[in-house]
Amino acid sequence: MKITALLLTLILCLTAALCGCTAQDQPAPDTAAPSATAQEDAPYTQIDAAQAARLMQTEKDYILLDVRTEEEYKAGHIPNAVCIPNETIGNGEIGALKDKNQLILVYCRSGRRSKETAQKLANLGYTNIKEFGGIIDWTGETVAEY
Repeated sequence: MKITALLLTLILCLTAALCGCTAQDQPAPDTAAPSATAQEDAPYTQIDAAQAARLMQTEKDYILLDVRTEEEYKAGHIPNAVCIPNETIGNGEIGALKDKNQLILVYCRSGRRSKETAQKLANLGYTNIKEFGGIIDWTGETVAEY
């Protein structure tokens, strides 16, 4: 009987220890990183291509940021876009983006890199970022440089 009770106690202690470790590996809901698509407290705003086109017609002082590679950019981009590849954006200052409060409209090919860049920009202190996905959803004009 004593051996059974001892084994049962040991099993319960091991189970509690394993459950405790698993729970600590998961972030608490209130400390989890904010979702980029959440409307409240989001570090940037996600919009669609039509909303971006309307902003380009109504706003004057904005930067249209293409975060694809130089080759992709040259093959076809939205007029007046500035190319700064996502891979080149790190923790340092970005010379072409001096005003951290200026409206920045970010796009890539499909939306993955533009989301990454929007988050990086938010982490660097930029405050007016609108991410609108990829050029594959763009129905407006594009230009190529060959």
